[in-house]
Amino acid sequence: MSLTRIQRFLKHGSLPQLVVFEACARLGSFTRAAEELHMAQPTVSVQIRKLTETAGVALFEQIGKRMFLTEAGQALQAACGEIFRAMEQAESALDPLRGIEGGVLRLAACPAARCFGLRMLAAFVRSHPGAQIELSVGNRAQLQQRLADNTDDLYLFTQSLQGMAVVQQAVLSNPLEAWVLAGHPLLRRARVSLAQLADEAFLMREHGSATAEAVLRLFARHGLQPKVRMVLSDDEEIRQAVAAGLGVAILPRHGFGPTLDGVRGLRPLAVEGLPLPAQWNFAYPFGKRPSPVARAFMDFVRAETPSLLRQLRDPAPVMEHAEPAYA
Repeated sequence: MSLTRIQRFLKHGSLPQLVVFEACARLGSFTRAAEELHMAQPTVSVQIRKLTETAGVALFEQIGKRMFLTEAGQALQAACGEIFRAMEQAESALDPLRGIEGGVLRLAACPAARCFGLRMLAAFVRSHPGAQIELSVGNRAQLQQRLADNTDDLYLFTQSLQGMAVVQQAVLSNPLEAWVLAGHPLLRRARVSLAQLADEAFLMREHGSATAEAVLRLFARHGLQPKVRMVLSDDEEIRQAVAAGLGVAILPRHGFGPTLDGVRGLRPLAVEGLPLPAQWNFAYPFGKRPSPVARAFMDFVRAETPSLLRQLRDPAPVMEHAEPAYA
């Protein structure tokens, strides 16, 4: 957009002058305009004189005791209506962004944090029913690209980000542990070696997942390669697969699935080198200004997470899975 044709109006702060002009034109009187605007009449006269100089053409004409708009004044009055309507539209668009109610929170989360994010979002909107939510789910690589493109307001990662210009705020310590179905022979051992775990049928997250990357790095450091039986794209799916006796897996300590405490019948396994530390974090690009609703959500999650973890330690009863007989 070129500003050349309105350059004259940019030099003198014309918006207050237009407000005074609109009142004078509508009321047909400087005196009544001054009363409406709670201004002294000389101040109104000064503002009209400055606007007239800026416009470069007479806006009013005095005939007898009555004041009339000139043709130029009529054109400017019509323009004032459009200008003020545009300002009202801008104010309507900006108003929700100044607070929580009516604001939009665009949250992107890793699949492992999806259920956690949904629970927190549900609790948040109960406290702030006017807030609007847009949730996107993607693996670590996808979220990193979205973050680089500044697509969302806030990102929930299940591992800390390295080598990116981001602000990170801790949400939850959720270390990675080995999980097996109750009754698995490895549970009879006081301690299981990583080599023994690698020899089991292994259930793995998909390529690009932070959990998969951490697990593969762990095995590689010990010169091992897990016997991957199945690759799944969601931690809860892997928990269900472990419960079905399909294999073992390394997963976050805390599950936030439909039953809150995850799938019953799973047991953590004591394995050398585990648990792997994992810190869930909120992240956003360095230099970004989080909206009021994004800041409110971060504060809310930090305050409510301890309560959610207490529920995990004292879960509601859920259906137990049958335990297959192991040889």
